[in-house]
Amino acid sequence: MLMANDMITVDPKSGFCESNSIFYSKRKQLLLPCNENLDITTFLSSKVHRGKTAYIDSSTGESLTFSQLWKAVDSVSSFLSVDLKIRKGDVILILSPNSIFFPIICLSIMSLGAIITTTNPLNTPQEIDKQISDSNPILAFTTQSLLPKLASTNLPVILIGDSTPITRSLSATTKPLIIASLEEMMRKEPSPFRVKERVGLDDTATLLYSSGTTGVSKGVISSHGNLIAMVQTISNRLKDSDGSQTYVCTVPMFHIYGLCAFASGLLACGSTVVVLSKFELDEMLSAVERYRATCLPLVPPILVALINNAENIWKKYDLSSLKTVLCGGAPLSKEVTEGFVEKYPNVSILQGYGLTETTGIGASTDSQEESRRYGTAGLLSPSMEAKIVDPETGTALQVNQTGELWVRGPTVMKGYFSNMEATTSTINSEGWLRTGDICYIDNGGYLFVVDRLKELIKYKGYQVPPAELEALLLTHADISDAAVIP
Repeated sequence: MLMANDMITVDPKSGFCESNSIFYSKRKQLLLPCNENLDITTFLSSKVHRGKTAYIDSSTGESLTFSQLWKAVDSVSSFLSVDLKIRKGDVILILSPNSIFFPIICLSIMSLGAIITTTNPLNTPQEIDKQISDSNPILAFTTQSLLPKLASTNLPVILIGDSTPITRSLSATTKPLIIASLEEMMRKEPSPFRVKERVGLDDTATLLYSSGTTGVSKGVISSHGNLIAMVQTISNRLKDSDGSQTYVCTVPMFHIYGLCAFASGLLACGSTVVVLSKFELDEMLSAVERYRATCLPLVPPILVALINNAENIWKKYDLSSLKTVLCGGAPLSKEVTEGFVEKYPNVSILQGYGLTETTGIGASTDSQEESRRYGTAGLLSPSMEAKIVDPETGTALQVNQTGELWVRGPTVMKGYFSNMEATTSTINSEGWLRTGDICYIDNGGYLFVVDRLKELIKYKGYQVPPAELEALLLTHADISDAAVIP
């Protein structure tokens, strides 16, 4: 038995404590900064590694070294502070597809204590207006092609991807009003008169919108401390890479998965990120071949496409550099995992589980050995605690019993923006976040995600998880994807 502290005894195999029904992470505890006055940008820029190239544009080959990246962040944050008077607590909207400039914008904003809110470029103007109305940004970054989606707003806009100098003599009736270009800001030397406000671990860094655990889109408030704990978790997971790995960014940076991994987390490891502006299977595979990528973060539908097209893919592309596939965003079934291992025997498959509400962190498999426990989302992340709770009675359950997953740890959000009712119904007074996921933890401490609580189908007294039926259907050679509904 392991002693978690002086009062409780923890089973070393499962991490479960009988006396309080809590599952404790079996991984080494996170080392978090003692300095309360620390922002995520300063933290990332202080990390020591041997990496040289930070970002490469997949289609153009344009790249940013780490020194160019941090110089650009310095210039952009200075422009925002001195020229545009952006201050701590201001909210700034980012409406953009993936680009090598996306991280520069995020890091510059957060360095000032201002808050980033991102939105999906595929959203309709009405959906974007609704988020703007809720989050109340004072400025937006967007591209020329997406400008029409902000036409009904009064937001001043900074244009991404336009090197033409912008004049401020545009008519005030022009909507939206373009006040600068990102490239113009990056070229300007940082001002010596910039006033840097004190930013602390508990200050808000991001306001990302999620359907949450109840279905309605809400703004998730994550702090600088949440993001730093996320970076430390990723750094621990990738501790042996130290600038030697090349990733292809296949997921959107406006989403928690992309923002955590590609716009922040991997910077701490010195890894190179090859950025796809949009996902296309052939473009992704070409990028792996062209840039000799070693790691490929994916979501399950892409993994299914790789399995179903494996024969043609091996004929067309040289994927010999690829060592690891990291899968997140949704549970990966045993059948899909086994199918991938069969078709790509030299590629390790690792999994991760997390929510926007937990800054993308929750559980993971960090080695091929752990991944052999097919169907698992992995062991609890460092410093993460969990309970499995009966959704009907509220009773905390034990090893191998299925119920709703509750989690507590340093990456759990501060709450939902301007929505105390949703916050208190999701996070209780003891800090436990109700995930809305039906799970169990086995006697080895491995988390298995069965389905979403709200998606369980009740049939003749039985609770049928759609994910189980979907996984079964995906084993059929002629089925590329499936969805099961009541």
